[in-house]
Amino acid sequence: MDKRILIPTDFSKNALNATRYSLDLYAKLNCEFYFLNIFRLDNYTTSTLIMPEPGSAEYEAAKEASEVAFAKLLDMLELHHDNPKHSYHTISSFNFLSEAIKQTIASKDIDLVIMGTQGATGAKGIIFGSNTVNAMETIRECPVMAIPDELRFSTPKEIVFPTNYKSTFSRKELNYLIEIAKMHNTAIRVVHFTKKTTLAEDQEAHKKLLDDILESVDHSFHTLTDKDVAQGITSFVESRNSDMIAFINKKHFLFNSIFSRPLVKEIGYDATVPILALNES
Repeated sequence: MDKRILIPTDFSKNALNATRYSLDLYAKLNCEFYFLNIFRLDNYTTSTLIMPEPGSAEYEAAKEASEVAFAKLLDMLELHHDNPKHSYHTISSFNFLSEAIKQTIASKDIDLVIMGTQGATGAKGIIFGSNTVNAMETIRECPVMAIPDELRFSTPKEIVFPTNYKSTFSRKELNYLIEIAKMHNTAIRVVHFTKKTTLAEDQEAHKKLLDDILESVDHSFHTLTDKDVAQGITSFVESRNSDMIAFINKKHFLFNSIFSRPLVKEIGYDATVPILALNES
């Protein structure tokens, strides 16, 4: 069964970097990659009430520019990433990004969305562009992975998985994490932040279940007492030279706060690893 991966692109260097990382990460799997570009019209703003129609000169010119850029992208991928297991599709859309992503997930049965952390207008010091943060917060249909600017792919040796053990786990919500670990022989480091020395009974049960679910991959459990979760994760990743952070994007959850503005900045003016937001099943 092919994996279907959606990569939104604005043809920036950062988007290209996220594409390269994705192709390398999933090099061993049969994948269909869907590239999505949102084209804009120079004279159109949200305050203009007249929507440009398909067929109008302005609309068609903007769409054609998007398609020309896609042709260049595909030529380059063929030259540098000629993997017989991979096939490519392009979608040019005049829409809001989050809306276009959701429509594409539904119409193409997408398994995973992978994005660069900044677009062409990426401001220095803001590590996750608002589009990426927004996608991680609003897309519940499939996991979203964010790739930091200028990160070169290397085989992931260790993935950090922060949790508070407060709710139960399922194999379904963790299958993308386990799949990556199996593909690359990657260890999963489960990190629990707490001020207490013992777990409550239900937390112990959830930890035991997680241990069972991860039994097919190398994994270990760690406890940290940092008051600040984002800072704690960052320090743990830096001290161990970990390669990725994965977490379950619960609707009401401690780690949602990582993606609020101050903590986004905190987790990294220099974020160096991809972040995989899994969705609870």
